[in-house]
Amino acid sequence: MALAVTSSSTAISGSSFSRSGPCSDRKALQICSFRLSDLSHVSQRRYSLKAESPPTRNDSLVTRASTLITPGVEEKEEDVEDFEQLAKKLEEASPLEIMDKALQKFGSNIAIAFSGAEDVALIEYARLTGRPFRVFSLDTGRLNPETYRLFDAVEKQYGIRIEYTFPDAVEVQALVRNKGLFSFYEDGHQECCRVRKVRPLRRALKGLKAWITGQRKDQSPGTRSEIPIVQVDPVFEGLDGGVGSLVKWNPLANVEGGDVWNFLRTMDVPVNALHAQGYVSIGCEPCTRPVLPGQHEREGRWWWEDAKAKECGLHKGNIKKEDDSTTADLAPAIVHDIFESSNVVALSRGGIENLLKLGNRKEPWLVVLYAPWCPFCQAMEASYVELAEKLAVKGIKVAKFRADGDQKEFAKQELQLGSFPTILLFPKSAPRAIKYPSEHRDVDSLMSFVNLLR
Repeated sequence: MALAVTSSSTAISGSSFSRSGPCSDRKALQICSFRLSDLSHVSQRRYSLKAESPPTRNDSLVTRASTLITPGVEEKEEDVEDFEQLAKKLEEASPLEIMDKALQKFGSNIAIAFSGAEDVALIEYARLTGRPFRVFSLDTGRLNPETYRLFDAVEKQYGIRIEYTFPDAVEVQALVRNKGLFSFYEDGHQECCRVRKVRPLRRALKGLKAWITGQRKDQSPGTRSEIPIVQVDPVFEGLDGGVGSLVKWNPLANVEGGDVWNFLRTMDVPVNALHAQGYVSIGCEPCTRPVLPGQHEREGRWWWEDAKAKECGLHKGNIKKEDDSTTADLAPAIVHDIFESSNVVALSRGGIENLLKLGNRKEPWLVVLYAPWCPFCQAMEASYVELAEKLAVKGIKVAKFRADGDQKEFAKQELQLGSFPTILLFPKSAPRAIKYPSEHRDVDSLMSFVNLLR
């Protein structure tokens, strides 16, 4: 993915976004360049008004960022907008209405984060409002060539210049020299994303008061199912600094992926050529691949990791922290088990350990390592149950082992668990289980795997 800051085809001059004109009221303080009655223009800064005596000669040039000094004015705190309430009011609003509200409210202090299909839709909605808008994107240095061509096409389509933010060269050099070009395949993607994406984004957002993202609730069931239309950003800081200084808008939160694509086709706007090759969610080249029919779109990102890890850190606030630090699997409190069938044996820890120890088994075993809350496990449930019915008549045992929670480390060390679901075949005579290597989890593919190795 990429990120940086851009202005629209409508020229955005300094005067276009001036917050006030010359002060003609003699009673107003000239040090602030606007009258007290003009405070309604300041929406997000957390100001307080205090009555103070005139400054002494030594500090006459010092203006506090948190106070406006007006003789005779009683202390009065400015109203702070309740964005949680605003999100509820906008719950039924269209993306166009939400975009218009965001641009109207923040003017030149808000920008669209651009990287993919949803973000092209955001730019199109911004254009339709008729308001000036800005676009920014992160260039991680590891994007697909098709993504760079999309950036160029978007700039030409809308007559804009995307301002790109790049990772710190020294940090990238240190990471690659110490750990190599593909360390994320071995120890997770978070460190690389932190260097190439999160820190550059943090720098870009420090120049804004709000940003607009293309997040949708249906993009990632584990991390994005509850994103609001608008919120105070829980992770990053904005122009004014401090907690609560940045607002995050998600105009497409309630829109389904199919509707986004219908909009893109209708409006005939540029899209990434990789979409025609089976890619849905597109990030950096080494960490993105096409998905198969029936797979969730986020399964094409960081596929070697758990479903719960499908965030790079840009939207880290989506991941809820548990009170108990040992329960970090993002599983709901009550989870209904899956793969329920008389033909599927539920293995305990002792059962799977015994299966590992057996050198000569009476029959082959096919075992799925799963977590019932994992959407990818849920997606293959019907196929696995049907497979179990077919293998029952062939004398092959089919089983399941819940490998999340307390069993996760054991499964990683002893059962080759990489991500959920992991499927293992225990042949009759081979001492070590054989891991199913494919993402094809349909009945025919799994049956071929078993027949070839049984």
